[in-house]
Amino acid sequence: MGEFTNKIDFEVLVMVKNANPNGDPLNGNRPRETYDGFGEISDVCIKRKIRNRLQDMGQKIFIQSDERSDDGFRSLADRAKGNADMQKALKDKDREAYAKAACETWIDVRSFGQVFAFKDTSAGVRGPVSIHSAFSVLPVSINSMQITKSVNSETKEVKDSSTMGMKHKIYSALYVIKGSINHQLAGKTGFSDEDAEKIKEALRTLFVNDSSSARPDGSMEVCKVYWWKHNCPMGQYSSAKVHRLIKISARTDDPKEFEDYDIVIDTLPDLMLEEIEGI
Repeated sequence: MGEFTNKIDFEVLVMVKNANPNGDPLNGNRPRETYDGFGEISDVCIKRKIRNRLQDMGQKIFIQSDERSDDGFRSLADRAKGNADMQKALKDKDREAYAKAACETWIDVRSFGQVFAFKDTSAGVRGPVSIHSAFSVLPVSINSMQITKSVNSETKEVKDSSTMGMKHKIYSALYVIKGSINHQLAGKTGFSDEDAEKIKEALRTLFVNDSSSARPDGSMEVCKVYWWKHNCPMGQYSSAKVHRLIKISARTDDPKEFEDYDIVIDTLPDLMLEEIEGI
């Protein structure tokens, strides 16, 4: 596997229309929002979708959803125990070799890191790919709809329609995902330029095979991916400065389409930007 050459920063613009991008289980599964009304998608949610896309691309994933398990293991502990190199390192009490074997096997471990906290071991890996929570450009308007159950969950002679529920969605909002890839940590996990290209493709296709009743097909769209590659391993600019290069403003008081936003991209000397259309 090759090496990771220079630091990377990225930003992804996501358009949400009539969908619940990330429900909050502590708030009746309403779309997450900040105290000042801006929509939010947690970094954990975004990483889950990236993992799913990498898995669809044929990559080995450690943190698999139960319904997407493709290796027959029922738990993370079983998956770790099924790795011969990791078990040899565990027997030798070599934590460094244990972490290295995990990084070599699973792309999500060498990308995002992982804490291995099982009965027989405790080891941690810091990953080079950091993802921020996504926030909407403007405060969001949430529509809530009451729904009722029309079939029986239990065996009864009389159909019970008394059970109520709520379904929530956001009419229209533009969200911004920010992230970066750190050279120093990439060297420790074995993360490579080839892995970075896979992360880029996962971001470009983030919502492929991700539809649900809360997110119907077409309701979540990656509109743009901005991918900055620095000219040196550690990067000549801070990630905060790079992420400020994208300035977004609404053309109308009630923007409904991606085209209703103005996007201005500033530049910095010797910083290469790749602008990619989403899917």
